[in-house]
Amino acid sequence: MTIQSTVLDATPKNVARYDRLTITLHWLTALLVVSLFALAQVWDILQKGTPLRLGLQSLHISLGMTLAAVIAIRIVWRLAHRGDLPPAAGGFQHLLAKAVHGLLYLLLLLQVALGFLFRWSQNQPLSFFGLFALPQPDGFPVDMRGTFALMHYWVAWSIIILAGFHACAALLHHYVLKDRVLGRMFPIPANKR
Repeated sequence: MTIQSTVLDATPKNVARYDRLTITLHWLTALLVVSLFALAQVWDILQKGTPLRLGLQSLHISLGMTLAAVIAIRIVWRLAHRGDLPPAAGGFQHLLAKAVHGLLYLLLLLQVALGFLFRWSQNQPLSFFGLFALPQPDGFPVDMRGTFALMHYWVAWSIIILAGFHACAALLHHYVLKDRVLGRMFPIPANKR
């Protein structure tokens, strides 16, 4: 028996899909993470203090605040709808998938917190698209700026690497194992593509 046949035997032929909100929040999170990472990579090559760099940083902050809200909604929704779908695979794959998902949630929460802490350590408020700002807490330790910046940087890379692994696993399931796991989270149902 091959690995592929074992996985296919463990996966239902009519894999149920996640609900629309779960799918929307998943892909919105992915879009925000990629956008935030790309913005940071682009502004990093720009000269400091230029209007474009400052604008990209402002956009990054606003999108980071959006990501914070999306993550909060995802966590509440996930806790309220725990176990709506059976696992896509059993055994080690199931444990690995749960570990990766848990670590992604943990890293995303940590990254959002570090983003807030880094901004406040710069003695700056967090402005949301210029509509409102979250002021710096009183007595905030501005001497931690370098530490927060470094941690924010490495957690970002950790998220990208782990999300890349997650995406590769989804593609492996779809194209190699052909077990319909990706279809559970795909925005458009198979019968409408």
